[in-house]
Amino acid sequence: MSITTETTQTYDLGTGNWKAGVFGGIAGSAVMGALILVMNPPTLAVAIPSLYGLAPPPSPGAGLVVHLSHGAVMGVMFAGLASLLHTDSSGKLLGLGVGWGVVTWAVFAALVMPVWLGAVGSPASPPFPNFAPPSLLWHVVYGSVLGGVYAVTADRL
Repeated sequence: MSITTETTQTYDLGTGNWKAGVFGGIAGSAVMGALILVMNPPTLAVAIPSLYGLAPPPSPGAGLVVHLSHGAVMGVMFAGLASLLHTDSSGKLLGLGVGWGVVTWAVFAALVMPVWLGAVGSPASPPFPNFAPPSLLWHVVYGSVLGGVYAVTADRL
């Protein structure tokens, strides 16, 4: 006769509040998009839609749709990171958002985007790497809005 003992342990591998991440990401990318439109319209009208073959001709509307979509996806990634780091206070979420903005600038805007635009033959292909200070500002604003909106909505959505 044998006796078998089983032990079950559960782990919470949640990804944070993804809905708040989407909402914050869209809000952040909308504010960022407005800044881009004011400071450098070709970035929104040509470079961003070119990533998917949607320009030329210049299309600020297509650029905004693509940009908001990217913001939403990055917002979900932010929610997962906030959960992984157990970041729950408003101040820490805001700081994490600023840091996330810097990371998205350094990785995606400065490194990935120039390569991608060059690969698709975009007329708006920047040099590699493209560590442009205005782009850093735009991404820090994105992250700040994302972190702030996430902090306010994470417990409500």
